[in-house]
Amino acid sequence: MRPACTRMIVSAAAIVGIAAGSLAGASAGYAASPPAAGPALSAQDVSILAVNNLGLNTQRAKNWQCWLRDTGYNPGAIDGQLGANSWKAAQRKFNDMGLNAGTVDGEVGPNTIRALQRYLNIHGYGLVVDGIAGPATRAAFWDFNATGC
Repeated sequence: MRPACTRMIVSAAAIVGIAAGSLAGASAGYAASPPAAGPALSAQDVSILAVNNLGLNTQRAKNWQCWLRDTGYNPGAIDGQLGANSWKAAQRKFNDMGLNAGTVDGEVGPNTIRALQRYLNIHGYGLVVDGIAGPATRAAFWDFNATGC
């Protein structure tokens, strides 16, 4: 082999080697870092997310659950935690009364809040029916549940 050909082959091999090394380095050097682990949720955290007492303390939430039970709508356990079963019972009651709570899904969305506001207005609270559980709605709900079981 002639020295010029040998140099060309060696140079080409060096270029290929450098390029391969650069590509290997680029893939390792520029690879996405693994996602950071998020905080773990405990069972208590999950249950908190599934409860919406709309400002009621445990005793007043129990009063609401007793009211639902005593009017023929099963809220599940009388535990002072207004979860999906309590809100499904309320939604069924409100729908039966023609207050239009919408889908019975246990979620406290705008339709459920509007139905609650309509119900509280039947009892003289004079709320704006806007589907927002603001301070006036929460205060009326608190007052409505002052007595019970």
